[in-house]
This record gives sequence, structure tokens and C-alpha cells, in this order.
Amino acid sequence: MSNINRRDFLKIGVTAGSFLALSGSSDMVNRVFGKTATPQKIIVLGFDGMDPKLVKAWMDEGKLPAFRKLQSQGTFTPLRTSTPPQSPVAWSNFTTGMNAGGHGIYDFIHRDPKNYIPIFSATESSQSGKTLALGNYKFPLSGGKVTNLRKGKAFWQILEEHDIPATIFKIPSNYPPVPTKQRTISGMNTPDMLGSYGIFNYYTTDPSKIDQDIGGGRIHEVYVIGNRVESKLSGPINTFKKDDPETSIDFKVFVDPINPVAKITIQDQEFMLKEGEWSSWKKLHFNLIPTQSVSGICKFYLKQIRPEFKLYISPINIDPGDPALPISTPKNYAQELEEKFGSFYTQGLPGDFKALNNEILDDREFLDQDDMVLEERLKMFDYELARFDSGVLFYYLSSTDQRQHMFWRYIDKDNPFYDTSLATEYKDTIQNIYIEADKMLDKALKKADKNTIIMVVSDHGFSPFHRAFNANTWLLENGYHSLINKRRQGESNLFLNTDWSRSKAYAYGLNGLYINENGRESEGIVATGAEKENLIREIAKKLENYIDPKTGKRAIYRAYIAKDIYSGLCVDQAPDIILGFNRGYRISWSSPLGRIPKEIVEDNPAKWSGDHCVAPDIVPGIFFMNRKINTQFPALYDMAPTILKIFGIDTPQNMTGRPII
Repeated sequence: MSNINRRDFLKIGVTAGSFLALSGSSDMVNRVFGKTATPQKIIVLGFDGMDPKLVKAWMDEGKLPAFRKLQSQGTFTPLRTSTPPQSPVAWSNFTTGMNAGGHGIYDFIHRDPKNYIPIFSATESSQSGKTLALGNYKFPLSGGKVTNLRKGKAFWQILEEHDIPATIFKIPSNYPPVPTKQRTISGMNTPDMLGSYGIFNYYTTDPSKIDQDIGGGRIHEVYVIGNRVESKLSGPINTFKKDDPETSIDFKVFVDPINPVAKITIQDQEFMLKEGEWSSWKKLHFNLIPTQSVSGICKFYLKQIRPEFKLYISPINIDPGDPALPISTPKNYAQELEEKFGSFYTQGLPGDFKALNNEILDDREFLDQDDMVLEERLKMFDYELARFDSGVLFYYLSSTDQRQHMFWRYIDKDNPFYDTSLATEYKDTIQNIYIEADKMLDKALKKADKNTIIMVVSDHGFSPFHRAFNANTWLLENGYHSLINKRRQGESNLFLNTDWSRSKAYAYGLNGLYINENGRESEGIVATGAEKENLIREIAKKLENYIDPKTGKRAIYRAYIAKDIYSGLCVDQAPDIILGFNRGYRISWSSPLGRIPKEIVEDNPAKWSGDHCVAPDIVPGIFFMNRKINTQFPALYDMAPTILKIFGIDTPQNMTGRPII
């Protein structure tokens, strides 16, 4: 888990959760939400990944009437995204009014220059000791916490300073939630109970056709003995015991010998599933020590009983009713939602695209799973919209992004794996989720009065993903990277075969390229100053001139030099070059974690067929507002100062953005 060490994940989380627990008293909630109502109100709908070209086309066809109505009341325009246009970066721009040089989030993954190891960009944990559970609170016996690394104040923290309430639902890059008395619940970057972005479990009698090296999933071979299957479900590492064993829970499946149905027993729960049926949320308790356990939730899907047994179990989500890790402010906001709606997805990326990419779930099963996410989100949206009467309501939807990633191949006939027969069934998948977003907007429009400003924002648009670029292979072939053993090229991640004494550059993450700088990297060889600056510009120019031999197109639309595009206190932490891929290209699946395949460019074989980690000019987001704006080219970082200005608050000096009304 990089610097969020799995050994200490639960200790740290429980510790951090205790501080939020202490701030979750009813007195605090009353003080926060007993404020004088603001005459001006703002509703912001954040539809991740919504593309301006698709929105315009479907508005013109009459399929998005609420969007058309909102346009007629004010503004519709493309919205300049972040560099790079990754969701953690883009939503951090939105949240702070700064570019990445100010807030310090450049990618999903950064690297530790001391050891060349990847680290999560947005979250860091410090060592924790034992904890003691007293009632509903867990008190630390020694220090430790989990920290949100994004720099700068979130706009809702500034609103709070001016006594203006806000509800912020699932905004990305807000795990753990930054300190505030506002109602917030964390979104993208919120881990599962294993401390990952989501690890599913799959149990089958025939694992032979499944790649055991699945990213984001574990494959378990099981046997049906006397119509019974027995196995274990792994949970978080137990650092309270010697050697830090992984916790686990035994479960059994009793298969009906005739009918396609089975009974599953786990802990004190028994439930029946038909073949092809999903369970409701199941709450599980992972015992750490006699006085301490943690709670998680998961869903079971009985994919098949015969001829092969196939059972999928979702990633174990943090239990919102008893969160072992901090997911909301105040803590009882998550519990309030759980009491009203039951358990719900807390994992930051809830659509299990990894299971679809690896053919554990098929297209229909993935949509069924994401429909469950959508149903939860829509119910909570209705709830929050109905009680909204003051300040700001921000509400985020992930399904617009996830379905475009996975189903772009059905609207893109140039995709190498376009399937005509399946396209007939799934070609409207993306359009349908846009229509669901339109229905949400229609509800917001009906709720709004003359003093309500409505904004619709997406963090980026979308582009096809046909060809995958191996950045470290390009560096190797162009003499900027060296291997210890050439014959073992492509066999390992994490640059384990790299000869750092002869390597001038390396790439980590989805868009970042770093110079192996002397005095910064532990084994750096490039001198700071003119040597480094000349090397950066030399590599950037060559990357922009690289031609894919298969297509005759440039793979890199533009290689951005960090010092030329960023501003703020965190510029020195940026990658030296940001790779802005051309339309149809993206970083390969191997490159982000330091694997070096033999081909520079290869076809993308994945169902993940649409993407946005390209040059920002190629994938602008959308911006709608029921007011006219004062610029033709609004940007994501203009949103925070605009929200502040609506409430009469001056733009802080450290913000890059400026109000657009």
C-alpha cells in the first residue's frame, strides 16, 4: 500500500476515526445546522466525466430536456480541466481554486524519491499504537492518524468561516474528510477495508481460464464436496497479533442438488441466492483481539452453480453504520444515512470495473452492480435535495464516468475490439446514464427558487483509448533508462530491474515523468540546474515528435513541462514532465507501477475503452449555470472563487481561479 502501510492501516484508521467520533456529538450538529438561513442558495451537481460534445448532441436530439432548459436560463460551455485531466487532480482544482502546483495532487500515484516506490498521492498515514473501545468510541492509547495530503482550504471550509452551511456529498479527493463542521461524506480515494481502491473475491471450481495475477481481485479455487463449498473471506491485517496475520471469516455454501439455488452461511447469517442473483448488503465483523473488532459490509453474487461453481463477493466496504475509518463529518452523518437507507457503498470507486475488465463479471452483471450504486445515490440525492434550504449542496455522481470508461467501445466503431452484435444491446448505455443525470437536474430545477443558483460541472470529458503507450519502454529505447538484465525486461514492476546508475529518467503514475536528479532521488545522476533543464526540454521535444509506427499518428499531443504550467507552493513536488496523450492514446496498463514491456506502443485489449488521461485540450468538461458568466473560457479552478463570490466572500490570494460572474 505504499506509505499507507497495510500493517498499520486499521490501527491508524481506528485512531483517526476516534477524533471524528468525538466531533460527532448532537450538540455540534445542532450548532452547525442551526445557522441562520442564507437568502442565496447554490446547488452544484458534479457529473464525473460528462463530455460536452455528447451533451450537446443529445440536447439537440431532445433527449436531455433539463440540460436544455438550464442552458436557456444562462450558460452552457466547455470547462477547462486540469493538467493532467485525472479526477483526483481535477476535483482538487475545483475544491481549492488552485492548480496542482498549489494543492499538490498530480496523479493517483506519486513516488517516494528516497526509494523509487509508488505512494498514494492523496493520503498518508502515520504510525499508530493500540486502541481501546469504549462504547461507540475508539480512543487511541498512542498516537497515529490518517491525513488528507491535499493542500489549501476547501471552499466549504471557507464558507464555514463565514457561517454558511454546506453539504458535500462524495466529492473526490476528500478522504479522509478535511476538518469541518459541515456535512461531508468522502468519495473517490476512500479505500475498502483492505486499504486498497477495491479488491473483490471470486470463488470457482474452474480457475484455469482466469489470470491469477488479477489487479483488484483474488481468485480462489474451491471444490464442491457433497453439495457443499467451504472457504474463507479475507479481511484486514490484524496488527494486534504477532506476525500481523490477515483476518478471515469462514463461510459455507450449500448447493441444491437439483435447483439452481444455494444457501450461504457466514457468521450468524443465512441467506438464499438463486443463480444470477445478488444479495443485499451483509455486515461482517472481523475480530482483532477479544475486546476489539471492526465491521465491514459486502455483497454476494451467485454467478453460476453448474457445471462450474462461481461466486463473486464484492470488495469489503467500510461500514457506514460503524465506520472503522473516517468517512464523514461529523461522524454521525454517515450513520444518519445508514439508519435511513441501510448500508451503502462507501468505497471511493464503487463500480467494479476490475471485475469486468478481467471477465469475472460480464457487461450485464457490471451494469446490474452499478445500477445498485446508482439506486443508492438517487435515493440519497432526493433526501438531501428535499431538506436543502440554505448555503450550498454539492452532489456527485460516479456512474457517468465509470460507464463511459467501460462502454465507450460500443459507441466507437474504430475500437480494435468493437463488437457489432454486443453494440446493438449496449450502444445506449452511455446515453442512458446521461438521461439519468438529466432527471436529477430536472429535480434540482423544480426545487430551485429565484434565489437558487444551479451549476452543473464535470471534471473532464472523454476520449477513445485504442493504443497504450509504455513510457518507460520509450525512455529505455531512447537511451534515458537502463536495465540491469536486458533479457529480463518486462518481468517485474517497481523498477526492480533498473540500473539507476545509468538511468536519467523514469515514469510513474498515469501521466508523470521524472528526472533522476542528483540530490533529490536517492540514486540520482542528473545534476540540478542547466543539465536537468536541458534534459527535460530534450525529452519533451522528442516525446512530442514520436510517431506510432502502426497508425502514423503522434502518441503524445503535448509534453508539458511542470515549471511552465504550475504555480503555487507545491510545484517542486510535481513530476518534471506531464504526458499529454493524443486522442486515442493513454499510458499503458504496465507503466504506472514501473514495469517496462518490450513494445513502446501496443493495442489496448481491455474493456476499459474510454479514457481522459490525455492532453487537457482534448477532454474539456462541461459547465452549466442559470446565470450568464463573464468569460468565454471558464476553468475548474474558477468554481471555488465563484461560489465564494456569490456569498460575498473575497477570493483568497492563493487561489489561481477567479470568479466568473
